[in-house]
Amino acid sequence: MYALFEGNKQIGDPFPTEKEVWEAALIEGLVTDVPVADEEGGRLLPAGYHVAPVEETFAPRSDWKLPRRDLVN
Repeated sequence: MYALFEGNKQIGDPFPTEKEVWEAALIEGLVTDVPVADEEGGRLLPAGYHVAPVEETFAPRSDWKLPRRDLVN
């Protein structure tokens, strides 16, 4: 998972790929073009912004419960 950061603060939802983070930044108007492999380019994100990997966290839904089983004796 990857996300967009401003300094040390994550400012966007995590995405499975770095490409999806760049696309989201493009849609939000933070960049004017996405990076292309093997091309030398200038700064694409405003100063202080960067894309970095994040740990995937799992939080179960609060409304999810185990199914009930009727116990038969």
